[in-house]
Amino acid sequence: MHCNDEAVLRTAQIRPTRQRLTILRLIREGGHRHLTPDSLYQEALSSGMRLSLATVYNTLHEFATGGLVKHVAVGDRSWFCTNTTDHHHFYDVQTGRVQDIPGPQPQVMELPSAPPGMEVVGVDVIVRLRKAS
Repeated sequence: MHCNDEAVLRTAQIRPTRQRLTILRLIREGGHRHLTPDSLYQEALSSGMRLSLATVYNTLHEFATGGLVKHVAVGDRSWFCTNTTDHHHFYDVQTGRVQDIPGPQPQVMELPSAPPGMEVVGVDVIVRLRKAS
């Protein structure tokens, strides 16, 4: 376990429990990728870790709120991107694969004004792809 994992969670205002530290370690060891709660749960099981799917699901959402992963929603599916820098995604509609758009990022021009009392905190671009016919 990384010696600063507890500090990382505390900085994100997340209480460091054994389960959260275990999930953070799994995420860090896997590098930049796109996870679902199911895929991370299977990784945990394969590593001999005992966690419930609900714990993994809830922890990923807490990590997204704390800025430790980026929540990527496409339709009714959700992924959690371990690359937390500002970037956008490709989504393959045939395979369901999500990947980072490399290099220069698409720019959204002329955003509408936020409703009264609200502010824009981000824009997520999902570019949907399919194999050319």
